[in-house]
Amino acid sequence: MISLLSYTAAILFLCLISALTIPVIKFMKNKKIEKTVWEHNKPEKITNLGAVNELKVLPLIDFYTSNEDLIGEPGVAYLISADDKKILFDVGFNAKNEHPSPLLKNMNKLGVEVSDIDCVVISHNHIDHIGGIEAKKKNTFSLSGQEIDLKVKAFAPEKMSHATAEIEVIKKPQKLFEGIASIGTIDTAICFMGLTAEQALAVNVKGKGIVLIVGCGHQRIERIIKRTRDLFELPIYGIIGGLHYPVETSRMKCNMQKIIGTGKLPWQRISKTEVKEAIVELDQTNPSIIGISAHDSCDWALNAFKDYFKDRYVDVMVGKEIVI
Repeated sequence: MISLLSYTAAILFLCLISALTIPVIKFMKNKKIEKTVWEHNKPEKITNLGAVNELKVLPLIDFYTSNEDLIGEPGVAYLISADDKKILFDVGFNAKNEHPSPLLKNMNKLGVEVSDIDCVVISHNHIDHIGGIEAKKKNTFSLSGQEIDLKVKAFAPEKMSHATAEIEVIKKPQKLFEGIASIGTIDTAICFMGLTAEQALAVNVKGKGIVLIVGCGHQRIERIIKRTRDLFELPIYGIIGGLHYPVETSRMKCNMQKIIGTGKLPWQRISKTEVKEAIVELDQTNPSIIGISAHDSCDWALNAFKDYFKDRYVDVMVGKEIVI
């Protein structure tokens, strides 16, 4: 009996090692690809970006809410109002595949109609940004548990499908509208998830500079800043969105954000030192406004940014509009 149990335990142990070894080998290969692509990528400057007079960012989905009537979840959906353009940046998580979804419920309470949306921008193809697991299975994005008729253009970082939206894949940096551009995708190797292509938006506010709208920040802040500086002869005025610093806790079950999504091996963790270094890196751009999403960063990280940037820091909460 003991020999049988020992044999079974040994087999299970070998299976576990095998299950970890293959993803780790793939991850290490992808890290090399990530490094090579980044080092050889030389984007052309965008010289005709133009500017908007006013920028408003209204979080429709994020972890914290501005009042109890709104729903928080570990995902992102922001309504970006740039002059006459209204852009839905990501579509939230909808973990239970509900209809109406938390996104639609919050939109209703905040007086936002689907018909208000001029276009959709998907930062990257992860479940907390495209509307959940069911959307991921279908390689689409979803505003709710039932199909919503959009009939608008959607800018995605990779090939996706949608029943009614017209999808345009963005790889290289490009101007989308007057004063608004995608900085193009930056690939990041993520263990168990392959190479993740993520884009951020750059909005040039007249007389101020570039405001970056970021989904999860898998690209890492130093690369986002470098890409932005390479593209524009304009100051970076601020950054709003996720930067993925789950140092102490994860917003998802089983500490998933600490294990997956860090750009590291599963047993490696993002340290407090790395967060402090990122803060210094960001401060070198002399930003006027910083707002970090709580959907993928722990409270310790949020407080570190808040304590450092003081009155330049704004809370990113569902229902609390950020006006620039």
